[in-house]
Amino acid sequence: MAVKLGENNYGKSRVRLLRVLRQEGRHDIKELTVGIRFEGDFEAAHTRGENKKILPPDTIKNTVYALARQYPVEAVEDFALHLIEHFLTYNEQVSRVRIETLENPWSRIAHGAKPHAFAFTRASGPEKRTAMLDGTREGIAIRAGIQDLDVLKTTKSSFGGFLRDPYTTLKEDRDRILSTTIRAEWLYESDEIEFSPVWHGVRQTLLETFAEHDSNSLQHTLYAMGEAVLASFDRIREIHLLLPDKHFNLVDLSPFGMDNSAEVFLPTDEPQGLVEATLRKE
Repeated sequence: MAVKLGENNYGKSRVRLLRVLRQEGRHDIKELTVGIRFEGDFEAAHTRGENKKILPPDTIKNTVYALARQYPVEAVEDFALHLIEHFLTYNEQVSRVRIETLENPWSRIAHGAKPHAFAFTRASGPEKRTAMLDGTREGIAIRAGIQDLDVLKTTKSSFGGFLRDPYTTLKEDRDRILSTTIRAEWLYESDEIEFSPVWHGVRQTLLETFAEHDSNSLQHTLYAMGEAVLASFDRIREIHLLLPDKHFNLVDLSPFGMDNSAEVFLPTDEPQGLVEATLRKE
């Protein structure tokens, strides 16, 4: 029986680090989780157990720490670019490097009326900043993103005129709570971008569009959010959005002789609707 090795890769996942940048009178920190994958000429390692072209995953981990010492990690995309350049320069057997980074944000503890110079607390909520870079010697594709950004609004949202079949029990709702957890990822057209200002700008555009859009469905709002980002940022080529539809059910208070004019709701975690789409510039 003939067997041929197909697509393959290897690397190191969940490399965690905290980078402290010490300046006079002020310290800055950044906590990252980094994953690295190599594609390249590794067939001999699979078929003959020959490791001459395998850079040990432990070395990959050590490289992350060494480069974190050399660079301030001001933007996760910039740090990933340094890693890709290093690995492609010193490993001719590697044809592609994929870097995935996840930033766990910290905020400064208030000290009187000012932020503290060197004391921090976890930023509220589970939100994270992400980046995924795919680099070869011909070029680099850079995707930045947001995960776990919880949003909710109490009006300017409806859902009606939908398809019905024998199993449909949902009633139309002309003024409902709309809540989701934003997961967004966008593709840059080049690597000559001020990544952090653009990231914060995209985040604010997503939030403002969600808040102000007169929504007829979660699909309707997803499209408006993606369209607003593509219209506002020339260097973003496409955006992918994944939005779960989180439900808040009106509590029936009639057994207690009370009405409930859309004031008391029961949050539900499961099951959830899910809407996902990619928008691209033509």
